[in-house]
Amino acid sequence: MKYQKTQKPLDERDKLRQFRELDDAFAKALRELEDPNNNLNIPTGPPVRSLATLEDDERREREAEVPSREEQQAEAFRLRLEALLSTAPMSREEVLSVIHTLVDLGQWPLEQPPGVAKAPLSVNRL
Repeated sequence: MKYQKTQKPLDERDKLRQFRELDDAFAKALRELEDPNNNLNIPTGPPVRSLATLEDDERREREAEVPSREEQQAEAFRLRLEALLSTAPMSREEVLSVIHTLVDLGQWPLEQPPGVAKAPLSVNRL
């Protein structure tokens, strides 16, 4: 069995002395923090933000990562148009002329994505 030194219990005077030392050290630290001429380099963390602000930031990041439905439709249309231009017996200028004609006749509204036409285009209507 090892010899263990038992600590004698602290008497009330020692407890009060330790408490006063801690209280004095704490008060001194507070005074140093409140001093406007303090040159202490106290590290601070990022600013505290509310939960609602954090959720808004996360929502914006998710929206920025995922393209909107309109952007997806525009990209799909661009790919289909490029495929059409590469295989069509028409030149690029002729295809653009057809598109401009459809827009001018009101058959293809500019504010509506191309893949979501209300009524299908027919040759008879042109």
